[in-house]
Amino acid sequence: MKFATRTQKTGHSGLEDLFAASGPNVISFAGGYPDRDLFPTKQLNQAFSQNFTSGDRELLQYASTEGYEPLRAKIAARLQTTGMQVDADDIMMTQGAQQGIDLVARLMLDPGDGLVVETPTYLGALAAFNAYQPTYYEVPMQADGMDINALQRILMSRKVKFIYTVPDFQNPTGVVMSLAKRQAIIRLANQYDVMILEDNPYRDLRYTGKALPTIKSLDTEGRVIYLGSFSKILSPSLRMGWLVAAPNLLKELLALKGGSDLESSNLVMHGINTYMENNDLDAHIREIQDCYREKKNAMVAAMKRYLPEEAHFTNPDGGFFIWLTMPAGFDMGAFMKEHLLPEANISYVPSTNLYATAALSNGARLNFTGPSLAQIDTGMKALGAALKVALQHNLVAEQA
Repeated sequence: MKFATRTQKTGHSGLEDLFAASGPNVISFAGGYPDRDLFPTKQLNQAFSQNFTSGDRELLQYASTEGYEPLRAKIAARLQTTGMQVDADDIMMTQGAQQGIDLVARLMLDPGDGLVVETPTYLGALAAFNAYQPTYYEVPMQADGMDINALQRILMSRKVKFIYTVPDFQNPTGVVMSLAKRQAIIRLANQYDVMILEDNPYRDLRYTGKALPTIKSLDTEGRVIYLGSFSKILSPSLRMGWLVAAPNLLKELLALKGGSDLESSNLVMHGINTYMENNDLDAHIREIQDCYREKKNAMVAAMKRYLPEEAHFTNPDGGFFIWLTMPAGFDMGAFMKEHLLPEANISYVPSTNLYATAALSNGARLNFTGPSLAQIDTGMKALGAALKVALQHNLVAEQA
């Protein structure tokens, strides 16, 4: 049987390795998992039960491709606080933000079209983009976001359809794009007639500092498509996200979604809407922030305590991830598969899965939100010990 050629690009994205490295006996820093103890289980149960006992027969019926209007209106009201000029009609509900990534790629990309991505970047985005066979142009990450000078050089010399960015607590580095760079990326998009896909699932999860304007709130020409999600602030299994776009773009994206899945779950949308009517979502988010702040600080402290001095790592102001870098030539993927996972039951996402083309092997993405505080300390202690042994062996090998 011969499959479509696009499957050759999507068959080995690294997503399957991520979930395989998260078994019951493994301390996993691999998956971007929320802390399950923070799911508002009781409140969500009450919200869904309330809808079922209401006797509304439309609850289980087909609905609109755009999604349940009262929920879209609540999302719009929240986005307006970021400075975004948006209402319910500018929003489409999606199966998590991941579907939004796929729909935008399907709308914009023909094989060979230019696509700018940060390097490193979110492996799920690469998995979605690969199916549409783009020509990747990678822009290095800096301490305040993507290298704008490198981006400008690409836009000056290459034909690009759109730029993909995670500006707040970037996956995988945890970096926040500065306001100056947010303004610059808009100017460049306007100048070179390029779209921007702003993927922002971590925006609410800031643990220190002040929030910056979204890129979409700076958009005056309808060039920015914005993605958000309930996965990180309510529950991933709800599979509910949203997409904001200008009317001409939203019309085309709605048509693509209709051909893909008709609509997002009417039942789930009603349940989330009722939850938001009956509960203070911001209070719940503050509870999440308090928990994750403690976990992030604990991981950073443990990495300082246990990891060798050759290890360098970020200390993000929010999000889910810390980015670890070892000396050039150190293969974090081989180290995990050959030593750390079988000998210590510790896993992470190796950096080779997080680059579109020029993959580097000496980095790793570590998640601090899913593991417990005890697992963080145990895991970092084991990681540090194993890294020290591996570095010693590498040094001996080089001297020999």
